[in-house]
Amino acid sequence: MGRMLLLGATCAGLASSMGVWARPPVNGCATPTRHAGGITNVHTRHVETELLPAIVRVGTQPATLAERMRAYNVPGVSVAVIHHGQISWARGWGVRDVESCAPVTPDTVFQAASISKAVTAVLTLRLADRGVVSLDRDVNRELRTWRLPSDPKLAPTGVTLRQLLSHTAGLNLQGFPGYVPGAPLPTEAQILAGEPPASHEPLRSILPAGAQWQYSGGGYVLIQTILSDAARLPFAALAQREVLRPLGMKRSAFAQPPSPEILANAALGHVDGRIIPGGYHVYPELGPAGLWTTAGDLARFLIDQQEAVAGHTGRRLRPGTARMMVSPVMGDWGLGPSLSGKAQGRRFGHDGVNEGYQSTMVAYVVKGEGVVVLTNGDKGKRLADEIVRAVATDYGWKELASEQHVERPLSQDEIAALAGLYEGDGISVFLDARADGLFAQTGGPRPERLVSVGASRFRTDASGILIEFAPDYRSFRIIEGGPLLTLQRAAALDPARRDVPLYLRGSMNGWSTTAPFNHTSGNIWTIDLELAPGGYQFKVASDDWRAADYGTSDGEPVRPDGMPISLVPHGGNIRISVSEPMRLRFSWRSRADGKAELQVKTTRRR
Repeated sequence: MGRMLLLGATCAGLASSMGVWARPPVNGCATPTRHAGGITNVHTRHVETELLPAIVRVGTQPATLAERMRAYNVPGVSVAVIHHGQISWARGWGVRDVESCAPVTPDTVFQAASISKAVTAVLTLRLADRGVVSLDRDVNRELRTWRLPSDPKLAPTGVTLRQLLSHTAGLNLQGFPGYVPGAPLPTEAQILAGEPPASHEPLRSILPAGAQWQYSGGGYVLIQTILSDAARLPFAALAQREVLRPLGMKRSAFAQPPSPEILANAALGHVDGRIIPGGYHVYPELGPAGLWTTAGDLARFLIDQQEAVAGHTGRRLRPGTARMMVSPVMGDWGLGPSLSGKAQGRRFGHDGVNEGYQSTMVAYVVKGEGVVVLTNGDKGKRLADEIVRAVATDYGWKELASEQHVERPLSQDEIAALAGLYEGDGISVFLDARADGLFAQTGGPRPERLVSVGASRFRTDASGILIEFAPDYRSFRIIEGGPLLTLQRAAALDPARRDVPLYLRGSMNGWSTTAPFNHTSGNIWTIDLELAPGGYQFKVASDDWRAADYGTSDGEPVRPDGMPISLVPHGGNIRISVSEPMRLRFSWRSRADGKAELQVKTTRRR
């Protein structure tokens, strides 16, 4: 529930830190030596020993980094800290992968995932500064190799680069699953047109251009194509010439597939603590997801933007352009980065999620402070949040530090009154009433518990986002730590509606499907699928993801011939592992409480 982080922690000494990191962070690998990951000092020891949740209750004790890496099944992490406008330190912990057990070092590269968009945005604005492209002209006037389908109703004057950068163009294609190494890769034109070997729908308008915020990774593929067409140079080479090389980002490249030089010291992606097939996914969607980089290189990138905002010349962007980039376009989004805070506490940054990798970076707009955290685990974002909170506490960044709260107890009637579906500005949140509290389901791997910190205020227990409900409980607004939006109570998804076709939608290991369920009887829908050995993840949803979107409520996988699992609106991806070729029947049953159940049975083994 939130795209920006809200972070912090406490202090520790050398004596307490010497023993805690000696325990292996992941199964199967011996602990790298203390100095294998890079510099060791009072600040790195603080990160190793003082991790706290967003909500600190009376008696809460800090955890060690090794403990939290084990808890989240994250094999490796790389961190770089900016202090007083310079890189204060950068180092790694853990291992690049659980087979080689090679240590993460400051030079280890990770997939940056959606953090790539921030680099793409600076490249775009730099070319706009030089008049190579226009921010406010219809993009079809900039394109040579492809054209965005016109839509007289939703985009009567076309779509602009300014709208693409700020996710206000009203386009579809939120993200991309990537491809296993060696699989056929689509061209830019095939990605945009949704043609094989691309496995998604074509890029198109789905909302009025400029009217509301709608995250679109597809829009950044369009930017990628526009810049290549305008500069008459491949995007990767253009980014290297204009941004990466001048900033000394020597270990960074939009290289998909990665070069041997990148792979020589690359962290591999992991899901549930295991290396994903092939070690990483390939993302030909370079602009939104294709950057390989290090934490230190991204820190250099952030420092350049901070200096440009401060008025220094000779940076990648002119001072006025840099300030425009970190000014809100709509809600908490600028021309590329997400934004948060106010006055001296204003911050910009981005999160990143690719298969097996999760990362975050955040920097202050008017202060030379910031932090980058890259991980090679599918639950790495929560670990990254805890690390940022520790760094924030260590350096005195109060806006990002953990806060102490005494939780206000709630009755089940109060929890039930708040539960339901809330929507606004392209974001949907399902608040799930449980015996142990109120939980926010946003499509992530696990829900976040909402902790009551006032009469109408709640803070999420992992990311620390602060929300406030209206007196009639018909809406809530995000007031800190996330997009500054108001979400209105919406009609609950009706799982029993027979007029809404349901699909099993997902992709993994080179597999992709949007397969329709068949209504068999009463409140039951079924679908039969042939699956090869491997791991898969999917959801049950309507064609537009709006009329229906169901996922797991607690992150537990569904098992063939096992018990049914409960599904909730906007739950996390449903995971299933198949050990041998088999035909499976997926049975989906609606429930009167707005939730649903899914059961998987084996119908044939090959």
